[in-house]
Amino acid sequence: MQGDSLGNVKPAFIKRIAKELVQKFPDEFTDDFEKNKILVERLTSISTKNMRNRIAGYIARIMEDRKKIENEKAS
Repeated sequence: MQGDSLGNVKPAFIKRIAKELVQKFPDEFTDDFEKNKILVERLTSISTKNMRNRIAGYIARIMEDRKKIENEKAS
């Protein structure tokens, strides 16, 4: 199994919060984790650093996927 690329399993609440934030603030978030981390902290009342980082990372992943889809459509 070494070398196989497996995805990370994210809890449903991480995905739900991330998707809600992207829907509410679609122009705010980017594929930059550091920027998203600051925005998540500012826009939510999440108290733990670990949860904030997981949400910001998932948002970055969502935005990367959107960018790839847009680039494919443009080609």
